[in-house]
Amino acid sequence: MNRAIWLAILAGGVLLMIYGAAASNSFSSDISRFFTGSPTDKAVWMLIGGVVAIIIGGGWAAAGSKAKLSWHGRSSI
Repeated sequence: MNRAIWLAILAGGVLLMIYGAAASNSFSSDISRFFTGSPTDKAVWMLIGGVVAIIIGGGWAAAGSKAKLSWHGRSSI
């Protein structure tokens, strides 16, 4: 059950990355990039959220049932 949750977080991260990439290539991001040198905040936060979700979801899904990791990063096997 836990593995399904982490895989869902991983999939959500991939979707955020896709939508963030699309938003960074939008017309509003082009206008923002012209005046400020960077895309819109929405595009940047979707990309950052996607990367974080992929790292967290992928890491915990890969750990799976082989080793229960404690909050200190040590294995509790």
